[in-house]
Amino acid sequence: MHVRELTTDDLDAAWELGRLAFGSDAQRSPHTTVEVPGLTRYGAFDDGGRLVGKAVDLHHDQWWSGRAVAAADVAGVAVAPEARGRGVARALLTALLAGARERGAAISALYPTVAAPYRACGWETGGVLRTVDLATAALPRHRPASHLSVRAGTLADLSAVADLYERVARHRNGMLTRRGELFDFFAADAKLPGDGLTLVEADGDLVGYATWQRGRGYGADSVLTVDEALATTAEAARELVGVLGSWASVAPTVRLCPLDGDAVSTVLPLEAARDHERDLWMHRPVDVARAVSARGWPVHTRGVVDFRLTDPLADWNTGTWRLAVADGTAELTRVDGEADLRLDIRGFALLYAGAARAHAVAQAGLLHHAPAVDPAVLDLLAAGGLAQLLDYF
Repeated sequence: MHVRELTTDDLDAAWELGRLAFGSDAQRSPHTTVEVPGLTRYGAFDDGGRLVGKAVDLHHDQWWSGRAVAAADVAGVAVAPEARGRGVARALLTALLAGARERGAAISALYPTVAAPYRACGWETGGVLRTVDLATAALPRHRPASHLSVRAGTLADLSAVADLYERVARHRNGMLTRRGELFDFFAADAKLPGDGLTLVEADGDLVGYATWQRGRGYGADSVLTVDEALATTAEAARELVGVLGSWASVAPTVRLCPLDGDAVSTVLPLEAARDHERDLWMHRPVDVARAVSARGWPVHTRGVVDFRLTDPLADWNTGTWRLAVADGTAELTRVDGEADLRLDIRGFALLYAGAARAHAVAQAGLLHHAPAVDPAVLDLLAAGGLAQLLDYF
């Protein structure tokens, strides 16, 4: 098996492999036949030169507590049915990680169709992108605030929308920056997202927005799909939710992805929400030293801990490390010898993403320690808090 970056001559075969793997529509998207900036396509070929597997490295950046961290987010992994179970995906992901590290990536996320092969390659569950349904009539309606104005957005407003998204996302963990070559490429033919864009402004400044798709019909099964609803003030959030609630007579259900603990979610009656879809996402470091130093850390957190890390796919991560956190920054440096704490790369991913504490990681067999050693000292690696994604890729 030979793994290399795909060229434009390989894209027809790559598209067909993806179409078969994911049951895609036979109608091709234009970007599948051309080179796209901001991503790297990898392919695995058998001895006869036939493409038997593919994977894509998306050159994203993710926000981690106020700092943008270079990411290699993985998409489009597919293996021909005749080649499955032969290590094709592992070979692809090994090459992808090496290439991602070479270009400066620090971390990686993906949405698996099946988790086991990615666990075997060092990714571990970081969280769930949850899509919920709410009764539109149950959304609270408030008297409009006198200092706020609501209007339909235009193409000219998209820059302000991107800025507001960044104000919400940048101090969280895991959220995409939505900036860079890849996003610029798809934004070149600028158009409004979905069917509508609703803006809430205060003295001409954008303080909230919602993008939505009207859907079909106006009967009992009609659904208003809200692709995104974000606000930077409680008043703007109430205004947005009130606008969504005004659809109750023709769209009995509103469907959206709530962002934990943000202004809009604190207005929604989420106790009455029904899960429509749950998309598990997984995380892993590409380069652990970069992953630690590039992100932001809580300014009140200080500490030092040594641990031994094992990464079977990325040997540059394997070794004994010292984590030092202070004054909103952190550093991971190599030290000699062994350590009382022995951490698997999947355990590192769980802690880094705030998805588990050290005792739980030890119970999962991803952190080993002597009986007299308290594993909770490695909670220092989890001090940044829980990560969340709002984009599916």
